[in-house]
Amino acid sequence: MPESTVVIVGGGASGLSAAGALQRRGIKAVILEEDIELGGTWARRYDRLHLHTVRGFSGLAHYSIPRRYSKYPSREEFVAYLAEYAQHFDLRVVNGCPVRKIRIDADRPSSWTAVTARGDWHSRVIVIATGQYRVPILPKWSGRETYRGDLVHSSRYRSALPYSGKRVLVVGAGNSGTEIAADLAEHGAAHVALSIRTPPPIVPRDPFGMPVQRTGILLSFLPAAVADRLARLTARLVLGDLTRHGLPAPQWMPYSARRIPVIDVGFVGALKERRVQIRPALARLTAETAVFEDGSAEPFDAIIAATGFSTGLNDLLEAKEVLNDLNEPVDPSGQPTARPGMFFMGYTHSLRGHLFEANLASRRLAKNVERYLQRTA
Repeated sequence: MPESTVVIVGGGASGLSAAGALQRRGIKAVILEEDIELGGTWARRYDRLHLHTVRGFSGLAHYSIPRRYSKYPSREEFVAYLAEYAQHFDLRVVNGCPVRKIRIDADRPSSWTAVTARGDWHSRVIVIATGQYRVPILPKWSGRETYRGDLVHSSRYRSALPYSGKRVLVVGAGNSGTEIAADLAEHGAAHVALSIRTPPPIVPRDPFGMPVQRTGILLSFLPAAVADRLARLTARLVLGDLTRHGLPAPQWMPYSARRIPVIDVGFVGALKERRVQIRPALARLTAETAVFEDGSAEPFDAIIAATGFSTGLNDLLEAKEVLNDLNEPVDPSGQPTARPGMFFMGYTHSLRGHLFEANLASRRLAKNVERYLQRTA
């Protein structure tokens, strides 16, 4: 049975950053990655995808994104950076090795077992870095099974090409939903509508020439109510009053709700030009139409559900006490948990940027793992 002092489950950005930070302290780790190549999840995202966070604040621990990459790296550039990062630290990655279950080793209570189709891996420390966006959520709308159009989750969307000349409904107004709606509007869809249940705040990507991520880092030091007022004022000055274009006023604000707003990368322009229409929450489906909560109905050739993801951790872990009601870790990324030797990486919801937080959390993780290994030697 293969063994390693530390096993990291998941070879995405957070898992790689964790391994790099550990290696910097002389701790070797094995990364178990389900994809056959690094960056597989990113490589499968939609074609126009770029990081919404700036290059300088998006690098992983101890090896920044090189300046030869774009200010907002493209999907392809970020995949290349992940491979470059792994090569820089000579990380040990076992690709094509999905982990089915994580449990405490029955014979050795102080060690962990990662169960895979290629054999069980044993370790003193297990780091779970499978990500916040592991399992797509597709709502069970009434009539879904009778709908004759193309219904897919946003995780399967690649480009607007298959939707040319079609009437398309996007459900969900997060960052993916709004960007997909803009992509469809810009590349030939005959009609694009965006169904919104809970209107989000929308912020410009580069207000007054400064990346909004940098603004978010600065405002995070202020009281939430003050930061929200400044964010609302900035958005109004740069983007204008979007309620005039059919978008309901936001029902939450980022700093008080501690939720990531929509970062505009083309949606607002499409909305103002009426190339994207706003619709209420989707209530049910018929063979050809979408019926909304206000009772109105429209025919659509295709529906793209940008309705989020779950972590899938409830099925992966036997130790349920480390998860909250949303099946997300109770303890912050990089910190010890209720189960000695178990850590999480990459589950921080932050206005400062997921990759920015992964960098910080992986450094914190490395310190905590080093202490744990020394204490239990």
